[in-house]
Amino acid sequence: MQARVVVAYHSGYGHTAKQAEAVAAGAGKVEDTTVQLVSLAELNDELWQTLAEADAIIFGTPTYMGGASAVFRTFVESTSQVWGDNMQWKNKIAAGFTNSGNMAGDKLHTLVDIALFAAQHGMIWVGLAEYGGWNTSKGSSEDINRLGSWLGAMSQSNNDEGPDVTPCASDLRTAEVLGRRVAEVTHVHLRGRAVTELEAAVS
Repeated sequence: MQARVVVAYHSGYGHTAKQAEAVAAGAGKVEDTTVQLVSLAELNDELWQTLAEADAIIFGTPTYMGGASAVFRTFVESTSQVWGDNMQWKNKIAAGFTNSGNMAGDKLHTLVDIALFAAQHGMIWVGLAEYGGWNTSKGSSEDINRLGSWLGAMSQSNNDEGPDVTPCASDLRTAEVLGRRVAEVTHVHLRGRAVTELEAAVS
């Protein structure tokens, strides 16, 4: 059974785009998974159709001034018709990721905002199931989930370095782990739904 995962993101300077690529790479490592990266910079019919056909949508945005970017918020508010039209995204798998210049940068607030947005659409949220890294004397910045986030994947990019340098390798590996987990959960969800539908048909 083929699973369709869409990574839908906005990136202001390229750092979140690099994180998005890592998320997509992780999802693509799961067998029978089709992955598509889509930018939210332009909201057109093709974008809405792609999202409608997805089994899972992983949302990404930079964190600016403690919240999602204005471009991402424009997208969120533009989904009111999708929500109002019989909750078209109900029971799709959802997840989120974000990047900021500071280590904390209030990125958790952004992930909470994305999760609430997904919940309003009736989506099923998948978090990051990895122990927090870099929290012992033997840990390092090379650890997976070095920023200690479980609601979604976080990354940090120095404000004076471009996306060719940052986010760091461990943050990108963390993004890959999230993408892979979403794809795996999506396959489980699709198989479960198929069995349920078959049982209903023969009962």
